[in-house]
Amino acid sequence: MPSQPLPLSVSPLFLLHLGSVHNNKPLLFTLFPSHTFAQKKHTVMAKSVLMLALCVLLPALISASRPMSRPFLLQGRVYCDTCRAGFETSATTYIPRAKVRVECKNRQQKVLYSMEGMTDATGTYHIRVNEDHGDETCDVVLVSSPLGNCNKADPGRDRARVVLTSYNGIVSDTRFANAMGFMKDEVMSGCTTLLQSLMEEED
Repeated sequence: MPSQPLPLSVSPLFLLHLGSVHNNKPLLFTLFPSHTFAQKKHTVMAKSVLMLALCVLLPALISASRPMSRPFLLQGRVYCDTCRAGFETSATTYIPRAKVRVECKNRQQKVLYSMEGMTDATGTYHIRVNEDHGDETCDVVLVSSPLGNCNKADPGRDRARVVLTSYNGIVSDTRFANAMGFMKDEVMSGCTTLLQSLMEEED
């Protein structure tokens, strides 16, 4: 009796049960469709890609949504530019009770985090930040000065960029921001001589 052809869509693997030949029993075949193996292969690959994505993204997602056990301590100073020089000099004074604010924005410039702070008697502020902001751009900005004659923000010194993430290689939890300043309404006496001496030193 001629053997029946196998369906074209089936790729058989033949496992021969040799003991059955002596007993005049039919040979046993185990058929495995080829598409079954393809489906299993794609499933394994999909699971591998998913696991890799979770390993990469999960730490960032956790740090972004959960308070840190060791918060960042952001530190900086606020000064009064008594010589209206646009930078700190030996005549610069530091402002107590000046208000500042740290802001973190996403790529669309939307503020996602904001926290205010105030300077102490030395003009130094300390702000605790309990979250990692590695995917955001963070700046400290001037808010106000309690000095009536020194309360206009110094152009170019009214904000300072800070890095608030643990994934940049910085070991310390303390982050230092550049000093920011307000300009005095009138130049203090003695500033002309001071600035001239600074220019001579540069030459």
